[in-house]
Amino acid sequence: MARGSDYGAFMEKFLLQPSSSPHVLPLNSLTFAVKDIFDVEGYVTGFGNPDWLRTHPAATSTAPAILAILRGGATCVGKTVMDGNGIQLGLQVDLSFLCTSLLLCELLKGQFLCSTHGINRHYGTPRNPCVPDRVPGGSSSGSAVAVGAKLVDFALGTDTGGSVRVPASYCGILGFRPSHDAISTAGVIPLHKVLILLDFGVLAIPTVQGPPPKLLTDPPALDAFRVRAYDLLSIAGASGFCQVSIPLGLYENLPVAISLLAKHGSDGFLLNLVETLYSALKEEVGIAENLSY
Repeated sequence: MARGSDYGAFMEKFLLQPSSSPHVLPLNSLTFAVKDIFDVEGYVTGFGNPDWLRTHPAATSTAPAILAILRGGATCVGKTVMDGNGIQLGLQVDLSFLCTSLLLCELLKGQFLCSTHGINRHYGTPRNPCVPDRVPGGSSSGSAVAVGAKLVDFALGTDTGGSVRVPASYCGILGFRPSHDAISTAGVIPLHKVLILLDFGVLAIPTVQGPPPKLLTDPPALDAFRVRAYDLLSIAGASGFCQVSIPLGLYENLPVAISLLAKHGSDGFLLNLVETLYSALKEEVGIAENLSY
């Protein structure tokens, strides 16, 4: 398949039209893509791996999360590449969103995976539109790249250990991980199970502990980076917290992001808080950049 013009983000392209309605729908005219872990009727859910794709039948129904977005007026334009290098089965994912605007996150209100780098040796690694010589982050790599490259308005991914938050921070876009069980994960290949629920307020932390690794970084160095990253990423994964990764711009030509976490069930509160703080955060970053010159 020819994927050069789409940053290598897509596994396959198709059109799922929105539901017809006499009313103006909240997602009218918007386009989205879905990670190749979501069922779409008539298509094999490929799980990022050609052997899985070859040995499994086409889905007989479409994931409820996709159907809900179609009912909201958006058009699905295809499935995106994900990590596809190892196997870990039998548990559960958390559905997450990647988008370029807070408004989209509010309207929308996890690997053969287990990698935060976005590397797929079978289909090729999607190209990071923000820093082309760096990895895009994973495992929802194609979804983040599609949004970062403005190929779609938003995308669906999955996130337990950082699979949306990491690529969002690397590609300079917003990444939202809802509270566990806030959105149906039916029709999604099951993976990780979320553990205990804690009761904190809002916590501000770096999304990851450093800039995205360079492409072709040695595997041991990638593994060491991943282990360090999980020190921060596991907070939401183990607790069921909701989390938003917020792009703050570039520092020395590399993307920088901060995350806000809130207790389980506080999704609406967290998104409203981010909307309130976002402009002020960007302004403070601009001031800091000017002072550094």
